[in-house]
Amino acid sequence: QVQLVETGGGLVQPGGSLRLSCAASGRASTVGAMGWFRQAPGKEREFVAAISRNPVSTYYVDSVKGRFTISRDNALNTVYLQMSSLTPEDTAVYFCAARLSSLWSSTEFAYDYWGQGTQVTVSS
Repeated sequence: QVQLVETGGGLVQPGGSLRLSCAASGRASTVGAMGWFRQAPGKEREFVAAISRNPVSTYYVDSVKGRFTISRDNALNTVYLQMSSLTPEDTAVYFCAARLSSLWSSTEFAYDYWGQGTQVTVSS
């Protein structure tokens, strides 16, 4: 089993930045690709970004390209989501996900493990 814990959420003003972290524990060495999803109130959970393990490649939903950056530190079993130029439309609970395959996926059903989520609120 793999446990995922997200941190770094909070309240930020429009145009601001936040960095989310997701630390994997347990059988973290088995984790391949990792991803971030988000769920806004009243909406379905949607894909945000993903990163493969080896070789490293990344993929983003169009709405965050150029504003969000996903990265990972395999030594720390941690994935990050650096978010900038935030808008109220980015307000959501952000979930970290991990899969055993090393290849990234934008499909939530492809992921084997999920964190509990961290709230990001963009508001003035």
